[in-house]
Amino acid sequence: MPIPLRSDFDAAALRRLARKTKDGPQARRLLALAAIYEGASRAEAAQIGSVTRQIVRDWVVKFNALGPEGLIDRKPPGLPSRLIDRKPPGLPSRLNDTHRAALMA
Repeated sequence: MPIPLRSDFDAAALRRLARKTKDGPQARRLLALAAIYEGASRAEAAQIGSVTRQIVRDWVVKFNALGPEGLIDRKPPGLPSRLIDRKPPGLPSRLNDTHRAALMA
């Protein structure tokens, strides 16, 4: 039995959101879910989204929990970059000097 979509949205609302968003992957996910609201099967929605049915299921779970914002790719958790936090002093000037020398040659 497929997980039902939340009832506070419909296909037209998702299509409007897909048109407005600047995030391509989110728009693709919204359009796939809009097809489900219109009666398409999960397999058809997977074809629309160019993914597997399992991925569509994951989208439904995220959409039900967080709404359209749940379909936006997020930066994965992990350790912060050590390079940015401990940038060696003078690095930008050394890079600029190297580039200037290469351009003068």
